[in-house]
Amino acid sequence: MKVLITGAGGQIGGDLASALKARGDQVVATDISSKPPDSKADAWHHLDVTDKNDVFAMLRAEKPDVIFHLAAILSARGEEIPQQTYMVNEIGTYHILQGALEMGVRQVMFTSSIAAFGAGTPDPTPDDVALWPTTMYGVTKVGGELLGNYYKNRYGLDFRGVRYPGLISASLPGGGTSDYALYMYVDGVRLGAYEAFCKPEARIPLMYMPDALRALIDLSNAPKKNLTRSIYNIAAFSPTAEDIANCVRERIPGVSITFRADPMRQAILDSWPKALDDQIARNDWGWKPEFNLQTMSDDLIPKIKKLLSES
Repeated sequence: MKVLITGAGGQIGGDLASALKARGDQVVATDISSKPPDSKADAWHHLDVTDKNDVFAMLRAEKPDVIFHLAAILSARGEEIPQQTYMVNEIGTYHILQGALEMGVRQVMFTSSIAAFGAGTPDPTPDDVALWPTTMYGVTKVGGELLGNYYKNRYGLDFRGVRYPGLISASLPGGGTSDYALYMYVDGVRLGAYEAFCKPEARIPLMYMPDALRALIDLSNAPKKNLTRSIYNIAAFSPTAEDIANCVRERIPGVSITFRADPMRQAILDSWPKALDDQIARNDWGWKPEFNLQTMSDDLIPKIKKLLSES
């Protein structure tokens, strides 16, 4: 199968390309940035998703079976450049959906986020609640969900997606509000210290990247007849920031993890769910995470040490 990834230079894209290659897919990676040296994709192309002609020309030339649409500006960075965030996240998604429809792409996979929710949701938060996001990133994720569902209902496009928790991987932080969690591991290893931009009691849903990739691929593979919706909550664990700090302290002797909340980013964290209800994903396509906070920490720290030694 031939797959095309947008935003392949981001946190998810490189690992997703490797996972798809491992299962035998032909992978075409696209991004507005240059190809990273460790990319496992078969081909790498510059693609600006805000340029309709660029998107259509790419789909016409490559003729992918499936698009994994990851291109987005994340929450914290998005608040610095909200107009550009709207163009990339909302208009870019429209171009991908319309291009997929016109070029006969079989399926579009979308990555939404807990940023789609707003304050005051039930705990744990189910799939269907009022969506009142507080960031431009969240607004555009809600817009992408609704737009994709429109293309599914109106035109029959096979549109599917997951609402990701905050994601943690063996990579450098990329501008998300959940990055305080990853920084604890990265700066804990390279500096021996980190001052988190949140309160120690801050708690949001988190997930380790191998589970995040598996969820996206498994949903793509799931029989259409088993699916009862387009967008699914998926969950793994919901520790406090202090819980994460304690995991790092247990594994890196002498590390100093402290807290000084940044008002803007703490407000974003406070608007997100503390835990997600993912029972529908478990029922429809057998979703179940493999990693918890402890097993993730055991696996992640050696990988970060290797990453930093090679950079």
